[in-house]
Amino acid sequence: MKSPRMNKILQRVLRLGGVVLGMGGVLGVGCIMGLCMTAPALAQENIPSKVDIQWNRYHTYEEFVDQLKELQRAYPDLVTLKTIGKTLQGRPMIVAIVNDPSTGPDTSKPAMWIDGNVHGNEIQAGEAVMYSIWYLAKAHGVNEQLTELLKNYSFYFLPSQNPDGRDYWFSHANTPHSSRTNQRPVDNDRDGLFDEDPPDDLDGDGNITSMWIKDPQGRWIRDRNDPRIFKRVAADEKGEWTNLGSEGIDNDGDGRKNEDGPGGDDMNRNWPSDWKPPFVQFLAGPYPLSHPETRAIAQFIMGHPNIAASQSYHNSGGMILRGPGAKYAESRYPGDDRRVYDEIARTGEQILPYYRSMVIYKDLYTVHGGFVNWMAEGLGVISFTNELWSPSKFFQRDVARPDSDQQWIWRDRIAFGQTFTDYTEYDHPRYGKVLIGGPNKWSSRNTPTFMLEEECHRNFAFTMYHADQMPLISFGKSQVQRLADGLWSVTIEVRNEKLIPSRTGLQRQKSIGTTDLLTVEGASVVAAGTLGSWRDLQMKAIKHEPQRVQVKAGIPGRGMKIFRFIIRARAGSEVQLRYDAERAQNITTTVKLVE
Repeated sequence: MKSPRMNKILQRVLRLGGVVLGMGGVLGVGCIMGLCMTAPALAQENIPSKVDIQWNRYHTYEEFVDQLKELQRAYPDLVTLKTIGKTLQGRPMIVAIVNDPSTGPDTSKPAMWIDGNVHGNEIQAGEAVMYSIWYLAKAHGVNEQLTELLKNYSFYFLPSQNPDGRDYWFSHANTPHSSRTNQRPVDNDRDGLFDEDPPDDLDGDGNITSMWIKDPQGRWIRDRNDPRIFKRVAADEKGEWTNLGSEGIDNDGDGRKNEDGPGGDDMNRNWPSDWKPPFVQFLAGPYPLSHPETRAIAQFIMGHPNIAASQSYHNSGGMILRGPGAKYAESRYPGDDRRVYDEIARTGEQILPYYRSMVIYKDLYTVHGGFVNWMAEGLGVISFTNELWSPSKFFQRDVARPDSDQQWIWRDRIAFGQTFTDYTEYDHPRYGKVLIGGPNKWSSRNTPTFMLEEECHRNFAFTMYHADQMPLISFGKSQVQRLADGLWSVTIEVRNEKLIPSRTGLQRQKSIGTTDLLTVEGASVVAAGTLGSWRDLQMKAIKHEPQRVQVKAGIPGRGMKIFRFIIRARAGSEVQLRYDAERAQNITTTVKLVE
C-alpha cells in the first residue's frame, strides 16, 4: 500500500513525463521505475538518419560515391556535391559541401576543409570523413550544438585524396602498408618497364604475407609451443630458418622479386610548401602538384579563401600532428599561432584517449611537401593531421609498443585469428619448398571493424571542436560623442568570441590573403584610429584612408579591437559600419549620431 506522500511523488513523476495519474488509477512500482528509466534512455538514443550506413565495416570508393549521392538526395538543403577533378585512372574526386543556406552561402562563412586517405592503404581515414558528413547532416535541426555550428560555419569534405590507391588496396592483395602511393606507373628498377614485378599472392589468401625457407645457416627458429612465431636466435646460437621477405616471384627475370610494384608517388610529399625533389624527399613526384589529384584539390582550396581550418586524416599511431615538417621551418610559426595549436591539441587529447599531441619533424620524422605543411605554412590555415588508431586501444590501456604476447592475445582472443594466415608450404620456382603466411593486410594500422564507429565518432568530435574555434566576429560596445557642430566621435569595438583569429599570425607575417577591412558609409570621415582600451584618451592614428581601415592583424582570438572615427555629419544622421574578413562572416551595424 502506497503512502499519500509516495502517491504525490509518483503523480509528479508522471506529470513530468506528460501523464497524469487518475484518482482511482493503479500503476505498479515496476512500471513507474520503467518510466523513470526510459526517459533518460530516450534522450541518449542515436540521432536517426535518413541514410543507413553501416559503421562496423569498411567501404570501397565506389560505395563512398553512392553514399554521397544518397546523402545529397536525403539532405538537399544541406549537402551539395561538387566534382573537382578526376584521378589518374579516371575516378571522380567529389567534395561534399555541407552548409546551412538559411544563414548564407557556404562562401560567406568561415569554412573547414576535411579530407582523408591520401595514402591508399589508410582506409579508415576515408571512413572518418564519410562519418562526419553523415553525422553532421542528420544532426542538423536535432542536436543544438551541431545545428548552431552549421549556422556559423560551412564545411568542405573530400573522403579520399587517393581513390585509385584505395581501390587497389581493396581489389588486390596487399600488406597493411601497401598501396600507399598513387597509381602513376613508375619504373622503379630502371629497366625500361613499368610496374612489371609486383608482389604475388602465391597462396591465394588475398593478402601479401611473408615467405620463410628452411636454412641451416638461418638466424631464426620456430617457437616450440606456437609454430606461428619465429624467434631470432642469439649470435652464438644456430638457427633453422631465413626470412625471404614478402611473398612473390621474379616476374621480369632480373634476379630480384617484387622490386617494381604498382605506383607511384606519395601525394603527401607533392604540395608546394617546402617541396623537395625525389633525391631529397623520396616519392615527392616530379614537381609540386604534379598529379591531377593534388592539383584539383589545390585549385578548389585556392578558390575558397574562406577556409580557416583544416583536418587531414591518416593512420596510424594515435597522433594529433601539426607542422612544421622540418626543423628549420619552426620559426615560421608565430607564437600566437602556436598557442592556438596547443590549446586545440590539448583538448584533442581529452577527446581522443591514447592520442598524443605531436609536432611532425620533432616527434615523428621530417616531411617535405606535406599537405598539412602547405595548408599551415603556405596558406596560414590552422591545420592538423590525425594519425587514426592507437595500439593502446586494443587493450584499453597505455601500451607504447605491444609485445609478442600482447599481440597474440589480440589476434587469438579478440580477433579470433582473422588477422593472421597460417603458414603453409609452397613450391617456389626459385627457392623450392617455402612457408608462406603471417599477419595479413588487416593485422595492423586499420581500426578493427567492431571499434570503427567509436574511432570515427571521437575524431569527428575533435574536428567539430576545432571547427567551432573558427572566427566568429561581432560589433560590441559603441559610443557616440558630439565634438562640435557637425563633428562627431564614434568609437566601436569588434569582438571575436572564438580561439582562432580572423587573420592568423602567419597570414600577417607573410601577407597571405586579403586584409580585413572596416569601412564607414553615410558620412565623411575626417580621421580614424585605434585604442588600446576604452580608458585611452588618445588614439593611434590611421594614416591613410580613414574611411577604409585595413586591419592587417585581424581580430585576435577571444579578444577585440577598438576603433574610433572622427566624422563630419548632421545630428541625427545614421552611419553604417561594415567589417569584411576573408575568414569570418562579414558584419554590419548602424550608429545614429545623437548625444
